[in-house]
Amino acid sequence: MNEKKLKHFEEKLLQARTQIVNSGILNDLEDLKIKSDDLADDADLANSTINQQVTFSIRAKEMAKLKRIDAALGRIEEGTYGYCLESGEEISERRLEGQPWAEYCLEVAEEMERESGQRFRRA
Repeated sequence: MNEKKLKHFEEKLLQARTQIVNSGILNDLEDLKIKSDDLADDADLANSTINQQVTFSIRAKEMAKLKRIDAALGRIEEGTYGYCLESGEEISERRLEGQPWAEYCLEVAEEMERESGQRFRRA
């Protein structure tokens, strides 16, 4: 991958990182608190619990994405960006345009997803 394309993907990664950090989702603790008013009614308590679970889920996804973005920025510095961590094959630019933090080429990612789905069904 040439320098111009690397710079392009680095900018995309930095924009995605900034968006997550500035969104406030990682710092907003309001949904994680149960208000005393919510304890009086089972429906309100259930609603607060659901809101907490949704907030935890969103935060976990955003944290995982942030880690993948940081890892991709590290691979740019190391000179290994754009190559599949599993197969060593080049990741298509089309895939990187959609997911600049992609760690695996499409074939490996699909295989991992299939294996994950099979493990889930067996459990």
